[in-house]
This record gives sequence, structure tokens and C-alpha cells, in this order.
Amino acid sequence: MESSGQPRRRDGCRLRGRACRARAADDGTVRGVWLLPCRVQTLSGLVVGALAGATLAGCGSGDSTVAKTPQPPSTRPAATSKPPPPAPAPSSGPAPVDPCAVNLAAPAIARAVSELPRDPRSRQPWNPEPLAGNYNECAQLSAVIVKANTNAANPNTRAVMFHLGKYIPQGLPDTYGFNGIDTSQCTGDTVALTYSSGLQGLVSVVKFRWNGNGVELIGNTRG
Repeated sequence: MESSGQPRRRDGCRLRGRACRARAADDGTVRGVWLLPCRVQTLSGLVVGALAGATLAGCGSGDSTVAKTPQPPSTRPAATSKPPPPAPAPSSGPAPVDPCAVNLAAPAIARAVSELPRDPRSRQPWNPEPLAGNYNECAQLSAVIVKANTNAANPNTRAVMFHLGKYIPQGLPDTYGFNGIDTSQCTGDTVALTYSSGLQGLVSVVKFRWNGNGVELIGNTRG
């Protein structure tokens, strides 16, 4: 009689950690078939479970590595706004000269004075800086007063006349001795020259007019 210390299967096979042959076929088993013990099946289940766990752990580790991998920074340039165009600089040049305004610094005056014959009294040329005048390029007749370029106490003076800004070199009445101009009596085609007789308060005014062809004397008054 066999010992009862070893566990038996329903087919009567003792489970001793190794395969055994089935004895009976009353439970549907086939006689002569070797059966694996339950311990082997249990170990096999443990191995399969361990492999599955390792596989899952490997996948989780891989996923964690991918998630922790730093991504390269974006290389797209940031949009920048263009600065506004600079404001135009204010013009610093001189304002244009009105040709119809009185201009005693006009180059035409200096050129005309340089063409004058010398002062008959001092034999000196004339100073190009006018003492008085109403020269402008738009007037039919305008004039300036100049003096001899001398250091005398009372230098000789004279008038120089212009038509539309151009010097009138000849065809004029005598203009020596005039030392001023009365602008209140001047018009676009008439100039009023003044001279003093040396007496206090006595001033004479002589008017000249452009008649379309030349200059003519039209009258004189005593102030």
C-alpha cells in the first residue's frame, strides 16, 4: 500500500516534482500520457508574468526617456516693428530775397559804382556803400546816393539811377550834390532826390521820372 504523505491527483498519480503516467481513464484521461506536475506549471506562470512585467517596465522607461528629452529651441525670428521714419529737418537756409523789395546790398549797385568816373573834386573813386536809396529790380526808376571815397569832412556826393535794376550810365541830368532821397514822394517810375544848401532846415527836393525812353527832371521843391 502506498504512503499517504504524497499528494495524489484524481488519476492516482503522485506529484513528486516530476512527470507521472496516468493510471486510469475513468476521468477522461488517456492511459499512458505523461502529465506535468503542478509545480512546473506554477513556475512557468511565474516566468511568463516576470517577462511581461519586464516588458512593460521597459516600455514605461522608454516612454519616460522620450518625455524627458529636451526639445530644441524654436529658431523662428521674433517679429520686429520698423522704427518710424525720421521727421524732415527744418530748413535752415536763408529765406529767398524778394526782388521787388528795396535792397541796398544788391551786387548791381557795387558794379554800377565801379563804372562811375572819379569824383571831379577829390579825384577819388566812389564808395560802393550807399548813404540812402530805394533800389529794387521791379521799379521803372530807382536811385541810390553814394559819396566820394575820401577822408574829407564833407565829401562830394551824387545819385546813381537804375531802370528795372539796371544801371543807367548816360542820358541823365546832373546828379552831383544830392545827398538823400525822400521815399515818401517816390513812386514806381519817379524818384525824389534831396540836397541841403548848408542852412539849417533848408532842404530841396528834385523829382526825376522814367518816361519810357529815359530819365527826365519833372520839378523841384524847397522844403
